[in-house]
Amino acid sequence: MILLFDVGNTTVGIGLSDGSTITDTFRLNTEIQKTADEYWLQMRSLIPVSQIESIAISSVVPRITEKLREIAIKHFKLEPLIVGPGVKTGLNVKTDHPREVGADLICDAVAVEEDIPTLVVDLGTAIKYIYVKNKTILGVIITPGVAISIKALVGNTALLPDIDIEIPKKVLGTNTIACMQSGVTYGVAAQVDGLIERIKEEVKEDFNVILTGGLSETIAPLCKHPLKRDPDLVLKGLLQIYHRNVK
Repeated sequence: MILLFDVGNTTVGIGLSDGSTITDTFRLNTEIQKTADEYWLQMRSLIPVSQIESIAISSVVPRITEKLREIAIKHFKLEPLIVGPGVKTGLNVKTDHPREVGADLICDAVAVEEDIPTLVVDLGTAIKYIYVKNKTILGVIITPGVAISIKALVGNTALLPDIDIEIPKKVLGTNTIACMQSGVTYGVAAQVDGLIERIKEEVKEDFNVILTGGLSETIAPLCKHPLKRDPDLVLKGLLQIYHRNVK
């Protein structure tokens, strides 16, 4: 069994794979101050430790990467595959500075299997729009994610409360919490729809849209454009990269 880690700024996604599909997933909070031993105590009850034969890591948080590598070596006696420079991905990156493209974006793009152009919208701590065509990243948009937006609102205004991310009954709110919830749910959905339109104007072709990330389940029903939802896209791309590099 293959153990997969998708390390983001808010959560650490954990996937288990039989080698061909993702069979189970879990999430832990990303906490920089935690030691490798504390992470190990959290995860060992979630995974079949004795069945793990390989480990692969996609991470945008280097300090967590180090702790997961320590866990892999100490508890599994395995050197993990870590997505980064020198790792074969089968992907072309046509950006000004390809080495700056995060591991999560790479995995999202690798997981796109359709031959027609595809826009991946990854609703994480930051919202990433990744335009992929013929196994090539042609461009990316990055905007603040929902959690960041809420934190900015609450942290910079004296009277606005912290809120749960829920879809209000109406777009036009009639109380403070509903107004904020509308802004961060319908507002993000409108951003997704609006950027799809602007990207279409720029690339002058039709494309598929895939929504992924922690909030994709909440936002997907609010979007007006046709799209597919795949919450495990990064893990699927990471699994493909693993097979490309490990015989």
